Amino acid sequence: MTKHLQVLLEAAKKVVLTAEQKEQQRRSFAYGNTKIENSRITREMVDRAADALGKPKGEPPRHSE
Repeated sequence: MTKHLQVLLEAAKKVVLTAEQKEQQRRSFAYGNTKIENSRITREMVDRAADALGKPKGEPPRHSE
């Protein structure tokens, strides 16, 4: 591993995501994984399912856009 990559990895470890960023990551992960299995899946479908399921425990409610 190069020194530059090591520095970047160490910096990334210190990043703290907001609740909104975590939710965006969660939905992106869900979309990417389901899209592999079913090409008809859309981001809107994932958003509707996530909204219907609610927030993970410990997360404040997300305001719809």
